[in-house]
Amino acid sequence: MYKNDNDIVLKAIESFLNTKLHVRILLIDNSPTDDLKCFSQMDDRIFYLFNGVNIGFGAAHNKAIKEVLGYSKYHLILNPDVYFDGESVLEKMYNYMEEHSEIGILSPKVFYPDGSLQYLCRKLPAPADMLLKRVAPSFIRNLFNKRLNEYEFKTRNYDEIMNVPSLSGCFMFVRNEVFNKIEGFDEKFFMYMEDFDFTRRALKYYKTVYYPYAIIYHHYARESKKNKKLLYISIQSVIYYFNKWGWFVDREREKFNLEAFGNVAK
Repeated sequence: MYKNDNDIVLKAIESFLNTKLHVRILLIDNSPTDDLKCFSQMDDRIFYLFNGVNIGFGAAHNKAIKEVLGYSKYHLILNPDVYFDGESVLEKMYNYMEEHSEIGILSPKVFYPDGSLQYLCRKLPAPADMLLKRVAPSFIRNLFNKRLNEYEFKTRNYDEIMNVPSLSGCFMFVRNEVFNKIEGFDEKFFMYMEDFDFTRRALKYYKTVYYPYAIIYHHYARESKKNKKLLYISIQSVIYYFNKWGWFVDREREKFNLEAFGNVAK
């Protein structure tokens, strides 16, 4: 969390705690003040960790992950701007993961608060995909609609379970052994692209799956489109991602993308 609106955070907390599963929630606060600490008094399942400085998305989540490894089987990576029916969503996803040990990360169907669908499933990106999505003007993007539609799985049915090689970090239901395999998030990503990198590393050992029978709502402000500083951070993350994974033809990337489009997860 970082300077989040209290009402939005409260809705996320209430969503998560509304379940019959045995859970606890760790609030990782990167804000400069501990105003959000008040939420830890709501319920004895809430634990508050204050950083006092914005250490970034991945680094903050890694702190939470270290707290849960060893005594829980699953960990939910949850943005504070998400809300949902906890009993329906968490228990459906838990049961599905229990039935499918080959899955390492499970992601739900995501809507905006107005009820419109968010197309958050992604192929593993090539540099052109990132340029089109993040910096190209709309008239250029329109020329590449077919490519972008395939990149965002818009040519597939979002009502079906799918193998998806890039899942959104706003809500990831993760088998904890995944963290042991890949050692959490790469903290060199301050923000943006860390979920792409995390899912890609998990793909070496597990399936990463989109599960539409669990539904959440996400405010998804797209701040990097409005804020020059965040746009700069976004571009830095994209550069680091491709420096790490390669800028040119990537056979591994194409293999995972082909598998995702060729098979529907069961």
